[in-house]
Amino acid sequence: MARPSPGAALKRERVREHLLELIEERRPGDAIPSERSLCARLEVSRPTLRAAVDELVATGQLVREHGRGMFIAPGKITQELVSGGDSLAVPLASGAWTSRILEFTDQAAGARVGRKLRMSPAGRIFYIARLRLVESMPMAVEYLHLPADLAPRLDERDLAAGDLYDHLRERHGVQVREATQSIEPTVVSEAEAALLDVPAFSPALLFERVTTDSAGRTVEYCHSLYRGDRYRIVSRLALTGGAAPGSVPAPAGGHHPGMPPADSGTGRPVISATTGDIQPAD
Repeated sequence: MARPSPGAALKRERVREHLLELIEERRPGDAIPSERSLCARLEVSRPTLRAAVDELVATGQLVREHGRGMFIAPGKITQELVSGGDSLAVPLASGAWTSRILEFTDQAAGARVGRKLRMSPAGRIFYIARLRLVESMPMAVEYLHLPADLAPRLDERDLAAGDLYDHLRERHGVQVREATQSIEPTVVSEAEAALLDVPAFSPALLFERVTTDSAGRTVEYCHSLYRGDRYRIVSRLALTGGAAPGSVPAPAGGHHPGMPPADSGTGRPVISATTGDIQPAD
């Protein structure tokens, strides 16, 4: 049986972005348009639409109610693992990483990505989809959005090898400084499974990141899907002796993930150093 092409994964990604835009525009409990309406608007088949909807249902962003339709899910609880004034330390993931470009286009940002990048929806961006490999093994599918005027001479060869941030610094004078990144569990679609060489609906980690430079400009919006069977996150946590200057007190009843409530009840900040860890094959 023929396996889904990379184009199928990219089409599903376009549908996913549209659904996420609907989610951001509405409130929890609001309905979203019917499958028929969405398929007509996006010019995609029902299986393609349902694959994207299934992912957002699995990650708790949409709720499907039989006979009634689809609705925006309640908001999620968010826990930040950062200290009061220090940046999150992120060592490099293990292994030798390379990239294969799946798509590279110059296009309008659109409403959702424009908000992420703090630019006009009509502003031009580079949209790059690439497969990330570790020692020739597929590890992640990555979707990058960069303001086009940030690096006007950017081309596919720049993104197929080397580090993007090094390239921005050395070739375009852009010094990245800070990033806000979220990590959530999800599953892969059939098309993504074909790219990552895993069974359909295998567990995965969804990373979303917004990056700013030393001048305070938003220079990148990225989301990536990492194989759940080969990639894990390892955090080293250190409780400080007291609250850091300017830190926000812990909310009553709050806790740090994975730590018993009694261990974090003082409200002291946690310093976290996080690294990616590639799991060996069986």
